[in-house]
Amino acid sequence: MTTYEPAGRSGRRRTGRWALLAATAALATALTAPPAAAGTGQETGTQRICNTRTGVSHTDHTGQTFTTDLYCENAVADVFASPQNYGTVVAKLVTTLSWFVCWETGELHAGGNRIWYYTQGDRILNWPLREGWGYVPAFYLWTAEDPFPGLPPCVPTLKKTGPAAGS
Repeated sequence: MTTYEPAGRSGRRRTGRWALLAATAALATALTAPPAAAGTGQETGTQRICNTRTGVSHTDHTGQTFTTDLYCENAVADVFASPQNYGTVVAKLVTTLSWFVCWETGELHAGGNRIWYYTQGDRILNWPLREGWGYVPAFYLWTAEDPFPGLPPCVPTLKKTGPAAGS
């Protein structure tokens, strides 16, 4: 294998420059990236995007349409089939700016409250008929308050079944 060595430069010197460049890049990333414990919504001195929007339209796998959402920065997170820890993961949020259509009270999570937000995950992992719809614990969103003011609670869809459905 042949390696290219610029004339008049030793490999040792080039390695040192690359190490310095890598260290500088790592420092710059560390200074501009959110903290590793991000997702609590409690970071000081940071301005986060988190607001409600009206006039939007999201329809879930049950056919229920939502016209208000919370558009908010979030950490990468699992999306659960129900608002409980260690439940079935149906999808994953891989984007860090997502929308959430309502909230529900569920199991106590690492954020210290019971608020879970309903959304559609970016990548479906299980139960494809759910189309990635499920719940994310509130501590993954950069909200200042949970539930977020202006976002409605989740209301179950009432489906008509049986002989009375046609009347």
